[in-house]
Order: sequence, then C-alpha cells, then structure tokens
Amino acid sequence: MAHRYRLCPDEAQEAVLQEHCAHARFVWNLAVEQQSWWRPGRGSAPSQGSSSVQQQALRDFDKAMAAFFDPQNPAGKPSYRSRRGTQGFVIRDVKARRLNRNHAEVFVPKCGYVRFRLSRDLPADPRMARVTCDRSGRWHVAFPGPQPAIGRQPAGAVTGIDRGVRTALVTSDGQHYRVPRISDRRAARYLALQRRMSRQRKGSRKREKTRRAMAAITVKVTDRRKDWAEKISTRLVRDHDLIVFEKLRTKDMVRKPKPKLDPDQPGAFLPNRRRQKAGLNRGILASCWGLLATRTEQKAAASGAVVIYIDPRHSSQQCRQCGHIASESRESQAVFRCVACGHEDHADANAAKNVLARGLASLAVPAQAPGLRGVRPRKTPVNPGAAGTTQDAA
Repeated sequence: MAHRYRLCPDEAQEAVLQEHCAHARFVWNLAVEQQSWWRPGRGSAPSQGSSSVQQQALRDFDKAMAAFFDPQNPAGKPSYRSRRGTQGFVIRDVKARRLNRNHAEVFVPKCGYVRFRLSRDLPADPRMARVTCDRSGRWHVAFPGPQPAIGRQPAGAVTGIDRGVRTALVTSDGQHYRVPRISDRRAARYLALQRRMSRQRKGSRKREKTRRAMAAITVKVTDRRKDWAEKISTRLVRDHDLIVFEKLRTKDMVRKPKPKLDPDQPGAFLPNRRRQKAGLNRGILASCWGLLATRTEQKAAASGAVVIYIDPRHSSQQCRQCGHIASESRESQAVFRCVACGHEDHADANAAKNVLARGLASLAVPAQAPGLRGVRPRKTPVNPGAAGTTQDAA
C-alpha cells in the first residue's frame, strides 16, 4: 500500500528529477548487464553505488532477483528499462511537510523542496518515497504506508466471483460489473496517432510528440480502470466476510499462440487464429483481473475479511442445480440451460455460484451455497475432453 500524490515540479526541478531517473535507470541496466554475464564460479555483480538514488536502484534490483529465484512465488527476470517507459527513483530519509489544505512538499536531493497536491493525509512517519514519471509526463510521489482498514460489520455474508471479458465481474448474488472501456472517439484518435507515428522517423521530436499524445489517451483509460478496481474491491470487502475467486493464471492465458507448421508445404504455416487470440488477450488485460483480486486481498487482510482461491475447471459448464457437467449446457455467453435437468440461469451467475460452493467446501463451512444440498459434480461421458473455463468463463 502506498499513498500516492501528484507532484508539481517547476522547469528547473523537473530537469533534476529527470536526471535522477536517468541515473537510476543507468545503474539498473548496468546491474542487468552484469547479471547476464554471470556464470557459476564468478563473483557477484556490483552491489551499491555512491549516491542514495543509485544505491536504491541496486536494492530494487536485488529484490527483483530474489523474487525471480523464489521457488514459492517466482517472478519474471529483471529486464532493461527504457527511457520511454515509466521512470522513477527512490529517496530515503524523507522530509515532507504540509503547506496548506491542498498542497505539501517533499525534499528531493539536489532539487530542494518540490510541491505536490495533498489529495489525502500524509502518512504518520514517511521514511522513504518513490518519485515516478509516467509515459504522458505526469510526475507523482508515493509514500509507503499500511493498508487502512475498511469500516465494516461482520454479518456472515459470502460471495463467489466469476471473472470474464465481456462482463468483468459477476457475483453469486447476481451483480454484474463492467470495466470502463475506452470511448469510440478516443479509440479512433489513438488509431490515427498510431498510424501517424508509424510514418515518422525514429528519434525525431515529432515522433516523441505523437507518442506523448498517445500516452495521454492511455493514461486516462488506465486511471479509470484503477479507480473502478478500487471502488469495487472496497465494496466487496465492506459487504462480505468471505470472497471466493477463481485461481486464474492470467500470465499464461494471454500468451501468443504458437505457429503451426504445414506438414504438406515445408516452410509454410497453418492458420493459428492469432488475431482472434490477440483480441481475447486485450480483453483479458483490460478487465483488471489481477489488480482487482490483489486489491481485494489486501483490503480484506486489513479489515478482517477472508479471500480464497479455488480451482476454476468446469465452473462455467457445471450445473449448480444437479452438478452435471457438459459444454453443451452453456448455449451462449449469457444463457446456461442444463442438458440433464433443464435448469436455466445466467451463465456467469451460475459459474459464480459454483465458485462459491467450491470455496465453502474447501473451508468445510456449514453454510450452503445456492443449489441443492449434497450434490456431487459428475462429468458427462459424451465429451470427456471438454474443460473449461478460462475462455468460456470469459
């Protein structure tokens, strides 16, 4: 959890901040290069530099490498940082003070005090701060702090969550939530800028100006999605004591399809539905599955609620009424009609009820999810290979 504020540097201060970002990026990339040359038997990579910004960049790299080698929760291998992406650096021994009702300021080495908008109260003891600059050129400062608890009254309410692409979130209570999407006007503007950028020379000022205009469109959409995830996660934790999610491997679900070689024509390839998969990947990433689950879990841990994850296999193909599993039961994106008992329900709501039932069963909770008591799922022998559910549940 971090308290993030909009930073407002002047021109001279912004030049110093950009220099700090360049230093941190250089040290990080140097550490990545040194690590890439490492082999068993050689010494370790360089550890720390001379300045606080460079030292913290190496500390961040050490944490990233530790996460990469963590067998319990491995992360991706650290890669090079580009000056066109999000920039940032960390300052330690922070000095921050409030100026008035709407503004405060933080001391940045070799830059002095930089003003930022006080959108929320400052943490009690900010010992460090991270200064960042996004793709559109907006500066922010974030102070680490504990996740505040959400005011809630335990009432024993439980819910299961089915996450999808068209409808990002459906609860077992029948609530449907959609993620804010980019408008048609902004999408057309972004496409026009993208075409213009493809005709411009790399490294030119006009190309950089076009890239900034594209980034200004994307950050607005990203801010709306983050705001949506914060509000929905707060609502879920405030109204429920137990929240059950499907354990979806989003990183594996958005991988590009592998090319298929044509056995009849050497050097040729068969259609692999690459464009269709790319559209599905964009829909998955735009639905904020990971962000919503992470923020819900963090807020629940601080507020006394419980978040668990269950196996998602066949959750969208199983009838909540009789337990029968068949891919034919899901007639469309929204209609579920069991081929065994004739039970009808919204397809996503039926899947959410199955998610809740599995979560209660894993906890051995005496409460009963919607549906018949004592029903055990059974799979139809007609289509034994039908599994599901990552794309069907979407």
